[in-house]
Amino acid sequence: QVQLVESGGGLVQAGGSLRVSCAASGSIFSIDVMGWYRQAPGKQRELVATITSGGATNYADSVKGRFTISRDNAKNAVYLQMNSLKPEDTAVYYCNLFRVSTRYWGQGTQVTVSS
Repeated sequence: QVQLVESGGGLVQAGGSLRVSCAASGSIFSIDVMGWYRQAPGKQRELVATITSGGATNYADSVKGRFTISRDNAKNAVYLQMNSLKPEDTAVYYCNLFRVSTRYWGQGTQVTVSS
């Protein structure tokens, strides 16, 4: 079983920066892909970024060049550095771990960007 706990959300002005973190506990394997998704009010949950244990990354077009995902395998942690934030980045951000055909989710952390 895997547990994911996010932290670091909050309120920031447009153009500002914020970093969210996710700590994973339980059995974490090198095949696990970790990432971040977000869900804005009235919208579907969408991919933000993913990272493999080897450091390969994938980003949604809407965040490329502004967000950076990183992973610390020794700490079983994944981070999302968000720069040049826009009001449309406002959402609940969820940490995700994907293993073969199973997804694990954190409880989410709110990120609000004011204009």
